[in-house]
Amino acid sequence: MTVDVNSPVSKGLSKGPARRGRPFRLARPPVSGVVRPRLLAVCAVLAVAVFAALCWDVSVGEYGIPLTDVAGALTGSGDAGTALVVQELRLPRAMVGLLAGLALGVSGALFQTMTRNPLASPDMIGLTQGAGTAVVAGIVLGWDFGLGPQLLGLLGALASALLVYTLAWRRGTTGYRIILVGIGVSWMCLSATDYLLARGGRFEAQASMGWLVGNLNGRDWQQGAPLAVALAVLLPAALLMGRLMRTLLLGDDVAKGLGTRVQTVRLVVLLVGVGLVAFATAAAGPVAFVALAAPQIAQRLARTAWPPPLAAGLTGALVVLVSDVLARELIPDTELPVGIVTGVLGAPVLLWLLVRVNRAGSGG
Repeated sequence: MTVDVNSPVSKGLSKGPARRGRPFRLARPPVSGVVRPRLLAVCAVLAVAVFAALCWDVSVGEYGIPLTDVAGALTGSGDAGTALVVQELRLPRAMVGLLAGLALGVSGALFQTMTRNPLASPDMIGLTQGAGTAVVAGIVLGWDFGLGPQLLGLLGALASALLVYTLAWRRGTTGYRIILVGIGVSWMCLSATDYLLARGGRFEAQASMGWLVGNLNGRDWQQGAPLAVALAVLLPAALLMGRLMRTLLLGDDVAKGLGTRVQTVRLVVLLVGVGLVAFATAAAGPVAFVALAAPQIAQRLARTAWPPPLAAGLTGALVVLVSDVLARELIPDTELPVGIVTGVLGAPVLLWLLVRVNRAGSGG
């Protein structure tokens, strides 16, 4: 049995105690694990930053609200008019952005860990593109069957994931096959979307583009509630899979030697990641680069050998909320879709990752 010395875990363990945690073991209940103080501190700071960004996002608009009044409205101690604006008009939009960023960040961490590649994300392997093709087909061709853009996006992402997994299967799957097949599927979906946009009329094209770039305009609890339920189910599953996923970083042979059912774990991780990105895309549209950049930012903040899912989710939520504020305030009298801002911010991260991977001479 050999250990892949180029794996992120092997590299991380060789860099000294800064990467290590503090092991613990309890007699009752019989639980053991590793406490990583820096990771806990990073998650705590990110949670505070996300709450501050949420209050900031709620405070901006044509009718500006001081942050102190926002906090009062959220706790029910403010005046009735401010509480109405905050809780009924602005908070639903901000919460959709928070939940979508959280789901995209966790999903990106799952895919990057599973494939051992920092470039693996739903943006790169065709999941968001599949959702976009399904929504555009429903708008242009009228094939919505009464489902609406949210359910169409969900079904499109799931269908794209199934296609990627089926084409990548060859007596099992590997991370690189999933990435390569996913890139091909993403371009197929992009080509189909461009054809549908060219075929549709002006009204259909405008309606499609308003969703394709990732948009929080007009979002309310109707879009946020399904995403919140999905996170309540899928986020604990993602966190519970953490130990098994980290064994995949050592390579399939070592993971099997440690007792990990590699293909089963990979399939479960794929389903959880697809579920997260599908519900997030259905709620807010394909917000670009969040699932790619957030895990890498969180990994460097926490100084771990892999993208930590919870920290990645909090980073994604912070990125989406701050981007939403910039989208609304950057150009006077113009409210940009949030996906445009995340695309501008995320493109340099993608270029940096490409340069880093090229210098390393490997996929991560």
